[in-house]
Amino acid sequence: MNDKLHRHSMAPAHRHTSGRSLVLSLFYVQIICLQVTSASPSDGLTVLDANLTSGSGLELTTPTATAAPKCDQTFVSRPGGPVNGTFHAPTLTNPHNHSLQCLYTFLAGPGQRVELLFTSFTLRGTPPECVHEYMDVYSEVVVPEPAELINSPFGGRYCGPRPPRRRVSLYRALALGFYTDKNLTTPELFSGRYAFVNDSEYEVGTPAPHSPCSFTVHSTRKRTGVILSPTYPGAYPKALHCTYQFVGQPGQRVRLEFRDFDLFFGGPHCPFDFVKVYDGPDNSSAVIGTYCGQQRNLVLYSSESQLYVTFVTLQRTANTQNRGFKGIFEFSESFVKLDFISKNDGEHIRGSECDQKILSKKESSGLVFSPNYPFPYIPKIVCRYFIYGMQDSQHLERVRLEFIKFEIPRGEKGDCTDGYLKVYLKGQEATDSYDKFDHEICGEESRPAVVSSDGPRLVMVFSSGELQGRGFKAKYTFETEYRIPGTPAPDGSCTFTYRSTSRKRGEFNSPRYPSNYPSDTNCTYLFLATPNEQVTVVFDNFKVRADSANATGGSYGAMYCQEDWLEMYNIYRDGTEKLIGRYCHMTAPGPIESNRGALGLKVILHADSEGVYSGFKARYVFEVAKSIFGDCGGNVSSVEYGVISSPNFPENYDGPGRGLASKTCNWYVTVRPKFKVLLNFERFAVEGDPNARGCPAAVLRLWHTLESAPLEMCGEKASSEKWQYVSESNSLRISFITADKAVGAQGFRAVWTEVTEGPSCDQFQCEKSGFCISDKLRCNLVHNCGAEDNSDEAHCAVDVPPKDYTVPIVSVLSVCVTVLLALCVWCHRKRRRRRRGLHRPLPPPGSCAVAAAIVSSASSSGRRPPSRQHVCDELGERFASVDSV
Repeated sequence: MNDKLHRHSMAPAHRHTSGRSLVLSLFYVQIICLQVTSASPSDGLTVLDANLTSGSGLELTTPTATAAPKCDQTFVSRPGGPVNGTFHAPTLTNPHNHSLQCLYTFLAGPGQRVELLFTSFTLRGTPPECVHEYMDVYSEVVVPEPAELINSPFGGRYCGPRPPRRRVSLYRALALGFYTDKNLTTPELFSGRYAFVNDSEYEVGTPAPHSPCSFTVHSTRKRTGVILSPTYPGAYPKALHCTYQFVGQPGQRVRLEFRDFDLFFGGPHCPFDFVKVYDGPDNSSAVIGTYCGQQRNLVLYSSESQLYVTFVTLQRTANTQNRGFKGIFEFSESFVKLDFISKNDGEHIRGSECDQKILSKKESSGLVFSPNYPFPYIPKIVCRYFIYGMQDSQHLERVRLEFIKFEIPRGEKGDCTDGYLKVYLKGQEATDSYDKFDHEICGEESRPAVVSSDGPRLVMVFSSGELQGRGFKAKYTFETEYRIPGTPAPDGSCTFTYRSTSRKRGEFNSPRYPSNYPSDTNCTYLFLATPNEQVTVVFDNFKVRADSANATGGSYGAMYCQEDWLEMYNIYRDGTEKLIGRYCHMTAPGPIESNRGALGLKVILHADSEGVYSGFKARYVFEVAKSIFGDCGGNVSSVEYGVISSPNFPENYDGPGRGLASKTCNWYVTVRPKFKVLLNFERFAVEGDPNARGCPAAVLRLWHTLESAPLEMCGEKASSEKWQYVSESNSLRISFITADKAVGAQGFRAVWTEVTEGPSCDQFQCEKSGFCISDKLRCNLVHNCGAEDNSDEAHCAVDVPPKDYTVPIVSVLSVCVTVLLALCVWCHRKRRRRRRGLHRPLPPPGSCAVAAAIVSSASSSGRRPPSRQHVCDELGERFASVDSV
């Protein structure tokens, strides 16, 4: 063993379990040696003093002198000696691959620490197991007693190409344990630099007892200084709990700026290593924030004169090498006084110099000021104002800001490069987009009178620059944000106006659609047309709360719509209004067209204090006014009955023309005074479902009287159902409207009849319905008594008309004359041809005899002789005239 390198043979299974204790034992042997020999004088090795002491309590007694192992190296700081140097791997030959371990020990002098940095590192182990070759680090050795050395915190095991990060000892000693079982080791395997640094920069203030990293800083002793994590910039140890208490004088505030911040990031809530800052004297004060990971531009202010900081690292097995933090602190009376925030309902944002937040108290208002207002503001400060309206399932607000006083001078170039107020209206701060401001204000002429946020948040950033001014004073108001397109009312109420002169078509919706509308809401929508126009409204989505919804006929009217509802009116220029209908639940209103001569339409949405639904979405279109009858329809009077049907019936009705919003048919039926109108729908099929979705594409509206709200009808009538209505007066109005999204259906056919009601009747009285109708309507093949009453068509004699043969005879004679005339014309043409043949030469003599012989021969043979005589010859003979002869 004396002629060989110091070897430690271990079984492979024992290498990891005993390696750490072995290194610490070797470290203890190095400490008690009187003399340390160096492999090379240039390595900075020297003789260890017999009585080495340190502020951490490290005391070395004089032991018996022994020689240190040849591959172990010790680097000691001595007065007047070098304060830095280099180290590298030993040169080892190990042909039998024994387990070898070498200890590198670095011992700083009193008031010093050891800082170590690897410049090259190519150990041949494979992380994370690091079996065949690795480096163990110990940077927290406290007392050189054997038991304490064994229990000294382990700083990590490293191998492969990635070296350990920079290390700074927590006390005066630092050790490296190099292990290998390779057959050859050269100095190029690893190398590094070490330095003995001053320990005073880690003393932030007055040290606390029994802690290597807790301090109290008094402004009377130290107004400014540096704050470091215990081993910065080296990797910080595990299982630390450090505290930094900053105590200022009354009227002072503490500013803490972290210029480098690198902690292990265990999650957004920092469950492992963290820095926690308290706005007060101890950890019972309000928390400013908890920080971990990497932070940039982290600047914190105390609200008053004290600040408390804790740095905690957990004991864990994760091999992290974060460097900790470095910052500066300052006590000062010149930081912004926060009394300008307390003048209103603002709240100082802890940790900031002068940032504040103002939260709505539901449609509340108040004032906001620049710092030190009405006196000149402090130069070179930046204050942010976060003004937030309510935003939850029931409330949504926007912020309205009105400037009362404004004095921020322009810069020398006439721009806002010196002092300014930037206003953000779209929530840009949520993405830290402070470069995308909506207004940059300085000087007097650039000040807007009123600004309103686009959503619940308005943010201002005030930067004072070098030039001074009085700043600003403004009034903020939280208004309910409805998210409804249109021109809002100036008073902030839920009233929106849509003028034809501004826009011919567009959309509108319930508050916050498609989210639920808020409770306790009343919204009004006004659609104002020019004198020669009408406005059409079509609903695309509709869902309004109703606890008493009608499950069969749809939810119309005040009987069913009592909680939340939507009402529509025709409004006139004299200020009068006529109700079109009240709607709720899933029953969407049908297409609505303002009356001719009306000023426009008014829509009202009402919600009580209970549950809410998603509301509605609709479209509006202003178009040239139509006839009083619309696109079809008419005025019916002075008759006793009639039939009204949809366009194209019994074929499907069609929608409006291309580019038009609706197609309308209006029928006005008027009978004699003291009579009523009985309307019976024999067929009805209009797209829609009153209970499931209402009549959004097509609708028939029926007015019992011209003053009442109409009935809305769609869907399909079964053959067994009775759809019969009687007017309350002598008039009745029917309006059939189809929207541009209608797909078509068969439509309707209705019979109307002039009737009277009562027991006495001087005309014909219907047997089942009891209506009194005109005697003229009996047996007219129309059911005028109404549904399920055919008494007016019962017992009717059917007269069979006599057969009239005049028409058939005349037709036959006409055909015969025509055929005869055609035949005569044909024969006349033939005779003309024969006359032209008479001028031809006569046949030669004997031809007649030959002909006679031929005829005789044909007769004797029983065959008919060929005849050349045409039928025209016979006719010519019969009808020959003197001219023809």
